[in-house]
Amino acid sequence: MTIEEIQTVCYVGAGTMGCYNSIAAAISGYDVVLCDVDEATLQQVPARHAEMAEFLVGGGYCTRDAVPGALQRVSLVPDLHQATANADLVSESVFERLDIKRETHRLLDEICPTRTILTTNSSALLVSEIETAVQRGDRFAALHSHLGAPLVDIVGGRRTSAATIETLQRYVLSTGGVPLVLKKEYPGYVLNAMLGPLLTSAMLLVAEGVASVEDVDRAWMAARGATMGPFGMIDLFGVNVIHDSWQYRKEDAFTARQRPKILALLQPMIDAGELGMKSGRGFYNYPGPSYQQPDFLAAGSGPELVYNALQAALIGNAALIAAADVAAPADIDRAWKTGTFLDTGPFAMLAQLGVAEFVQILEGEVRAGRFIGDRADRAIRYLRSHPDQLERI
Repeated sequence: MTIEEIQTVCYVGAGTMGCYNSIAAAISGYDVVLCDVDEATLQQVPARHAEMAEFLVGGGYCTRDAVPGALQRVSLVPDLHQATANADLVSESVFERLDIKRETHRLLDEICPTRTILTTNSSALLVSEIETAVQRGDRFAALHSHLGAPLVDIVGGRRTSAATIETLQRYVLSTGGVPLVLKKEYPGYVLNAMLGPLLTSAMLLVAEGVASVEDVDRAWMAARGATMGPFGMIDLFGVNVIHDSWQYRKEDAFTARQRPKILALLQPMIDAGELGMKSGRGFYNYPGPSYQQPDFLAAGSGPELVYNALQAALIGNAALIAAADVAAPADIDRAWKTGTFLDTGPFAMLAQLGVAEFVQILEGEVRAGRFIGDRADRAIRYLRSHPDQLERI
């Protein structure tokens, strides 16, 4: 069921996220306009929509019979003025460059109807970095979706109205999504702020010769009952995506120390065109990667120190999110479970493990250089000063 305030949604940028979100909105009954200045990109949309529709049908999002009608509700328009003329909601998914996003929203603010809500699907940039480009700050927010998962982050800026946030929540619910309203902006939102460090820890374990790719994935899959491990996830997201995130990551002491190791691990794969699932080869071969074979976990569960390192990355960063008052522990666990389809969140894991044992593990990761000392100190202070948070999980 559509909501009254929103009937037409315009997606600006016809890349992966624009295509995915637009077909989902159309299936949910909305009139959709998909806009991209590159007409060659627009010409690829029907084929990409067909692939994504198969994925959504296979995942139970909709019936096969719902797809033809949904596709008829999608218009492909190269001209931004025409595309936004009747838009009640605009979702921007252009390149992750601040200058491009700011200029896009400045123009959208200028040409869209006064009622239109403007949102960014940026995964790397903050609301505060973009919102000053628009006049309608009360109707601007981040509406950040996750490919293949129903979780949608909603983050308001300093001028965003409560009515806008409430409308966006109902819109997400109307598309079958799970809205998570953050109390404030935070790099990586919630899910990515935990998942990114988990993948980083996995790559460092391999880059430093501590464990093999298979050891890392076995440790995670065996302990968490997951269908894939960190390197399977990297293949899913795209080796090039992870490579680029490190290539252009904001500089700090940790990044300066670890970037050469990460890029040395990934660059040969980039050079060979081994980009993950989409290229047929990444850390595994596709289709039918070895981690999907029945005997993969029969080889063992992986070294305990490997799983401890992964736990430290996940739980430590979950504690940092809570310490920053971005979201409550229960919401952080809900975000993790919704985004990964696993049955236990980081705070529930911590409740099972115990704070004292976790602190020992985290301090070991600090000594190994895989977790920043002052960040570990903040996480530990939060956990020790909020024992009631674990009791509520």
